[in-house]
Amino acid sequence: MPIQAPTRRLIHHVGLEFVRKKVTGGGHRATNAGLSLTSMIDFLVVTVVFLLMTFSASGETPIAKGLNMPKAENTLDMIDAPMCAVVGSQILVDGGQAGNTRPIEESDRMQRIDELFNILKSKRELWKQTHPNKDFPGVVLLQIDQNVKAVVVKSVFQTAAFAGFPNVSFMVNNLPKSHT
Repeated sequence: MPIQAPTRRLIHHVGLEFVRKKVTGGGHRATNAGLSLTSMIDFLVVTVVFLLMTFSASGETPIAKGLNMPKAENTLDMIDAPMCAVVGSQILVDGGQAGNTRPIEESDRMQRIDELFNILKSKRELWKQTHPNKDFPGVVLLQIDQNVKAVVVKSVFQTAAFAGFPNVSFMVNNLPKSHT
């Protein structure tokens, strides 16, 4: 018997039926898989809606809950600076706890708020380390409810100045300019 090049027809003499089907290509799965795209499309739609609702392209700063800011006509655009908010009896810096207004309200006199002072001082030092060749702008944004006592506002203002932030900007709601 002469030697021949191997082909598929040489395998037909194998006695096992499942081996013959695999070798000849008869035991394969269908190439078209029944894939349900409905659940994947639902997932993608929910993800896109979530991202659209949480994304803010306008650069607006979120306002603390329960805060009723004063209104003003002559306003400037927002700047990048630490945000100091007074909400109720809490003092927050960039959303983190930075003191309490109760001791000031009880004594009814201005005083330095040590926790606020330490946080603002560390923010100033960090800014100077990350921007070694630039002058420190020393600006802090105050987001204060319009019903907060003046002595509390003065204490927060003075504490910011002591910490190296002499330039204070107040966040207000913008009123349309009146033509007089």
